[in-house]
Amino acid sequence: MQYINRLTHQGEDVGRRRAVGEKRLTPIARKLRANPTDAEQRLWAHLRSKQLGVKFTRQFPIGNFVVDFACRSARLVIELDGGQHADNPADLARTRAIEGFGFRVIRFWNNEVLENTDGVLITIMRELEITLNR
Repeated sequence: MQYINRLTHQGEDVGRRRAVGEKRLTPIARKLRANPTDAEQRLWAHLRSKQLGVKFTRQFPIGNFVVDFACRSARLVIELDGGQHADNPADLARTRAIEGFGFRVIRFWNNEVLENTDGVLITIMRELEITLNR
């Protein structure tokens, strides 16, 4: 497990925090894995088993959050958002906090995944190329 001793996030010292795999969030992550949305199921069918050349995990704890999908080797997080996320300022704070752990965050609407899966996968592959310098 990775630890950051004196994490500074936007100039603020937040002390010793666990970077990934927060144990207290594991039961929540398990519950979310057991009840995926239709969009999560569709995207996971394309991300699992290294189909894009890298390993993704789903419902992965990072800091105080559980992200929908994460590729640890590329430091890439994929979040799927439903209608409740429209213009939600908490999402911006969540993204910044996750980025503070060294991950790049990309977001897609659930309906985008369901209606344009190929386009979403192309965007993910482009992000992987950038982050992995391929």
